[in-house]
Amino acid sequence: MTPQSDIPAPLKPAVQNRLPRFASLRTIVALMLREMSTTYGRSPGGYLWAVLEPIAGIGLLTLIFGLAFRSPALGVSFAMFYATGMLPFMMFTDISNKLGHSLNFSKNLLSYPRVTFFDAVLARFLVNLVTQIMVSYLIILGILLTAETRVTPDPAVIIKGYLYVALLSLGVGMFNCFMMVRFPLYKRFWGVLMRPMFILSSIFFLFEMIPQPYQDYLWFNPLVHVIGLVRSGFYGSYDAHYVSEAYILTVSLTTLSIGMLMLRRYHKSTLER
Repeated sequence: MTPQSDIPAPLKPAVQNRLPRFASLRTIVALMLREMSTTYGRSPGGYLWAVLEPIAGIGLLTLIFGLAFRSPALGVSFAMFYATGMLPFMMFTDISNKLGHSLNFSKNLLSYPRVTFFDAVLARFLVNLVTQIMVSYLIILGILLTAETRVTPDPAVIIKGYLYVALLSLGVGMFNCFMMVRFPLYKRFWGVLMRPMFILSSIFFLFEMIPQPYQDYLWFNPLVHVIGLVRSGFYGSYDAHYVSEAYILTVSLTTLSIGMLMLRRYHKSTLER
């Protein structure tokens, strides 16, 4: 590294402005490598378990509902139908939960001036986002190659759907990050809340199948919207008219803004408690 005394005076402001950016980038990369090593590198099976877990869940649903019903709500493949619902849901729950524990996970490193709370959250988000996207890709590809699905994937819609899942996961995860550090009991509340969400997020059924007035209540679950959008990308004949991209953005950006503001103001005092 070039000492500050060796930098010509006219270039000092430019170099000083760039140093934090490069330092932050190196910090994020280092935190990502640490995340990959501790979360996947030392656990039994590592990344293999990240793929096997959703496969086991999809397989179990396919077996149970395949025996009870003649065909799924969309298409001819139970595995594809449940995969298009379960994979976005698992991506959301995995990322939002892990982001909630970001500060505790990197608590010792946050004492260094170059490591900020945003670095810790962003590094964890990127690692788990890439992991979940790869898991979804491998499982969907495997179903397409081994089963008759009769789907007509629209890559543009599928990518948009997953981008919304990622944004929602980041927003809720940032909010969780503040709440889990500030209020330890929130961890239990979040765990209890997500259990019924597995049933109430249109994984096993279509939103249109829910009778009124419960359909109106269910509409406020943002996971219903992102799962519906992803499914419409696989099933060309499926018109997910209830999906509101404006609502997804509102929930995502609101939770992200609140989480960022609260963490910026309180994260240091909270971690010292």
